[in-house]
Order: sequence, then structure tokens, then C-alpha cells
Amino acid sequence: MANINKLNPDVLEVKYKYKKGFEAWVLLTADHHWDNPHCDRELLKKHHEQAKEKNALICCFGDLFCAMQGKGDRRGNKSDLREEHKQGNYLDTLVDTAHDWYTPYAHNYLIMSEGNHETGVYKYHETDILQRLVSSINGSEKSKIEKGKYNGWLYFRFEHEAGGHTKTIKLKYQHGYGGGGPVTKGTIQTNRRAVYLPDANIIVSGHIHERWEMDICRERANTCGTISLDDQRHIQLPTYKEEYLLSAGYHIETGRPPKPLGGCWLHFYTTAREIKYRTFWAD
Repeated sequence: MANINKLNPDVLEVKYKYKKGFEAWVLLTADHHWDNPHCDRELLKKHHEQAKEKNALICCFGDLFCAMQGKGDRRGNKSDLREEHKQGNYLDTLVDTAHDWYTPYAHNYLIMSEGNHETGVYKYHETDILQRLVSSINGSEKSKIEKGKYNGWLYFRFEHEAGGHTKTIKLKYQHGYGGGGPVTKGTIQTNRRAVYLPDANIIVSGHIHERWEMDICRERANTCGTISLDDQRHIQLPTYKEEYLLSAGYHIETGRPPKPLGGCWLHFYTTAREIKYRTFWAD
């Protein structure tokens, strides 16, 4: 596995030594909504088990919890409670049961970061359920899961075992915002982000429960006067919550379309002594 360091509160460094034939895997996910009855836990478990088989790192970029059934939450609907969460200490029960479900993957998890559902609980109930989950798992398993903020950076650094060859691939994550748009599905954000995030190689977001990836080709000029082209990859992560097949509810009543489910694999590998990466969907 990689050597992981926290460079500052917003940047997590993942360092690898590599040689010919090297490969490393990262499972990129968001919007598990794990406690929602409509979370496809079978699919979620399938992808987590695949990550264990690949010795992959796992990232969840926000809304691991749904957590909308707390007292006074206007979004709440008691029919959206799982049986095990129908308790007076609802938020405590969410943390305890999530601990049991996610603990088998403790040593694969790199980061669990905030989404609007977690920040909403913190705002109205004055408790950080994501930090409580991370601290609980780390305390019992001696793991080192990072609790991330709403956005931040992952630096994947690669150094050849023989020395002399290094490469850093910078990933910017941001849980997301807005509704995505029924036609554009949030793709209009790619050109905006390419402008204000010029140093990112990969930009990942969730929130709108859409699935797409898009490359923005850029002209680059280094200090020696060399001109080159590169691609900045934008990845929009889907969800694990299936609401379209219901006969009623918020998703249906507001005319929301079907949403894709799953995550995204980030695969690092070598060609000769050069590090490359590819991405493809975990369906």
C-alpha cells in the first residue's frame, strides 16, 4: 500500500514507489446514502469487496450518510428509516451501525469527506457524525482513515525505485453544488473549473447523482519555453441510492429522471518507466 501523509488540512499526499509492472487502484465514490432504505447496499458491497481484492484505496467524497430523519429536519420522512434506525438516539444509531458495515474496509479507506447531508446534521444538531464514524473505526481498527472537508486535494506522488523518475498527479475533489441541470447534467461546470483549478490533473465531484467524464485539453508553457498539450480530466460521480423505481416520493413527485449508480476506478500503471492513469466506471 501507499505511504500517506497530510501536507496541510486541505492536502493529502499518497506516495508510491514503483518499478516495471507497477499498478495501483483507487475506488472513487460519492453519495452512498448508506442509511437510506433505497441505497443499493448489494452494489456498494460488491464494489468495496472488489477494492479489497485489488488492494485498492477507497474514497467517499460526501454524503456517505443520508441522515435526514433527525428531529426537526423538514426533509424527514419516517418511511425512509431502516428498521434498525428507528431509535430515540437516531444519530448515535447511524454511527454505530455504519461502524459495523464499513469496518471490514477500514484499511482500504483513504478518505471519507463531507457532503451537504453531513454538514446539514452538524448545522442543525451540533454533532459531526462523519468525524464520529471515522474516529470510531480508526480507534477500533488502528486504521488511518482521513476525515476530509467538503473539498480538498489528493496528491498521488510516484518515485521510481531506482531513483531519477518522479511524477505527481493532483486530484481535486469537491462534493458538489447546484442541481446539475436536466439537459447539461452539470457538464457546464467543467469549463469553469478548468479556469480556477489550473493545477489539477483530475477534478472529481458528486452531489448531483449524474455519471460522466470529460477531458479539457489545455495548452501549457513551462519556464524553459517548451509548449505542450495536456488533458484535465473531469469526473462526475453517480450515487448508490435508487429512487426512480418507487411509485411515489420526492424524486417522483418532482419529475426527477432515473439516476446512474456506482463508482469510478482510477488505475495507475507503468509504460516503460512512465506513470500513466486511466479511469472507468465500476458498475
